[in-house]
Amino acid sequence: MWNTTETKDLIMEEPITQEYNYEKIDKFNPELTQALSDKYREIIEKIGEDPERDGLMKTPKRVAKAMQFLTHGYELDPSAILRSAMFEEAHSEMVIVKDIEVYSLCEHHLLPFFGKAHVAYIPKGSIVGLSKIARIVDAFARRLQVQERLTCQIRDCIQQALNPLGVAVVIEANHLCMMMRGIQKQNSVTTTSAFTGEFEKQATRNEFIDLISTKLS
Repeated sequence: MWNTTETKDLIMEEPITQEYNYEKIDKFNPELTQALSDKYREIIEKIGEDPERDGLMKTPKRVAKAMQFLTHGYELDPSAILRSAMFEEAHSEMVIVKDIEVYSLCEHHLLPFFGKAHVAYIPKGSIVGLSKIARIVDAFARRLQVQERLTCQIRDCIQQALNPLGVAVVIEANHLCMMMRGIQKQNSVTTTSAFTGEFEKQATRNEFIDLISTKLS
């Protein structure tokens, strides 16, 4: 599986960016990469293509690496991500991180769905670093998913790790399994929501919905 830790079983790719004293290095398990590459090569042959032609020679390996990246959430512990940046704080008003980009794979057809997540919680003695909210969205999204479960997993993770007065999660997404195949509806958007605690009260929920719907100038 895709990993960012140093181990002797992982191979190092060329640095992607060297500007501004920054390097991004992706590392992949070579045995898994080869096993996946072999399977993707077989799939390319089965659909009637020639995996030896120029445009496809490196495709199995590219796809093998892409799949490891797109599913690297299995290697992450979202609760640990939250606990790594928790701070005692008396703040008890709503905290919202909205418009978090979501990219995931539908487990039914292995086609992408993508959109935005809006996440809020009401602290009860503890707050969390804001970037960690986005990180746990990614940790759950980078798996084979359905939007309904993804929404509840984010909610439950925050509720269990922080024990706040309430959690709210709304995800709006486009699903390529509906756009590219099957019903082929290009403009459909799926919205899912999940709430706990204070957000189960209509007034609090309405405040949350109003805030995520407002575009600040």
